[in-house]
Amino acid sequence: MFERTLKIDLRDHNAAFLWGPRKTGKTTLLRRQFPDAVFYDLLERGLKTRLTVNPSRLRDEVAANKPRTVVVDEIQKVPDLLDEVHWCIENTATRFVLCGSSARKLRRGAANLLGGRAWRFELFPLTTAEIAGPDLGRILNHGLVPRHYLEARPERSLDAYVTDYINEEIQAEALTRNIPAFARFLEAVALTHGELTNYSNIARDCGVSHNTVREYYQILDDTLLGHSLQAWRRSRSRRLIETAKFYLFDPGVVRALKGMPRVQPRTEEFGRAFEHFMIEEVRAYISYRERRMPIAFWRTSTGFEVDLVVGQMDAAIEFKATDNVKPAHLRGLQALSTDEKVRAAFLVCLEQTPRKTAGVLVLPWLDFCRRLWAGEIF
Repeated sequence: MFERTLKIDLRDHNAAFLWGPRKTGKTTLLRRQFPDAVFYDLLERGLKTRLTVNPSRLRDEVAANKPRTVVVDEIQKVPDLLDEVHWCIENTATRFVLCGSSARKLRRGAANLLGGRAWRFELFPLTTAEIAGPDLGRILNHGLVPRHYLEARPERSLDAYVTDYINEEIQAEALTRNIPAFARFLEAVALTHGELTNYSNIARDCGVSHNTVREYYQILDDTLLGHSLQAWRRSRSRRLIETAKFYLFDPGVVRALKGMPRVQPRTEEFGRAFEHFMIEEVRAYISYRERRMPIAFWRTSTGFEVDLVVGQMDAAIEFKATDNVKPAHLRGLQALSTDEKVRAAFLVCLEQTPRKTAGVLVLPWLDFCRRLWAGEIF
């Protein structure tokens, strides 16, 4: 079992949303942190039916039993419950934690999102801070969804995850009617993962319109299955690329969508997966520590690139899956440093010991992760 980093503290508040992709451990986290809470699990068909037919039953039960805390799991399945939760927050002392994998259906249905009264938390897959002795090969091949990481052979579970996502998250929630086109879109996203997003090319490959592809990307973002990484757009002297990249939330899911065998060291795919994993690690840290710092990548029209820029140049980070960092690996960071005032520049790699060269701190990946969670990177 994993001790998760995210802490949902409601001592000074009475409502929170917890969002996260399926199977990242939201329910387990809530049962550990709120062991005495009354749980309404809307995956239970009978309960879901009763509350769909009569949402006010929740209000009646809270008023009668006066529980200290109520957790409603998969809240997006019965949006009308939010009106009842809102009433309870205003009229009782009960605290509410509302959990789900997507707020998209709630927003599209103009559901009551509690008028800003609820704090928002997001649960990511596992991070290195939550794993005893993290194994890089396992991370890149299994991914960091807890169950997948623990399995000896996760391929069937990863394939089932992708299938269940299309069937349950997309079709069941009526997010799009053209399921075959969306399945082709997911394959295209995997193949272009971490590259500059070209809507026209993907639309042509999937047989749908440019606007439909944009909508599909928004579905992935809303359901927390992926996110855009924007380009840094301010430069004193260089012409920059301004097209965003898109990353799925987990390297194991990417491998499943690509139908790949195991990712092997010293391959291009290993390098891409390593960069992806590290970007997601930084995203989780920023979210859990509530740093509120934007992230972007920096790329010039002449080909210089830095994988990640955090905040207002608080940190510039390049990820290289090599155990022998050479001067050529530093060129992007050096070019950026001549254009912007970078507070700290890092190259994260597979070398064994930290060192500093040409103004760049070269760090083994696990050392970087430890320093990150200790608050020493930015």
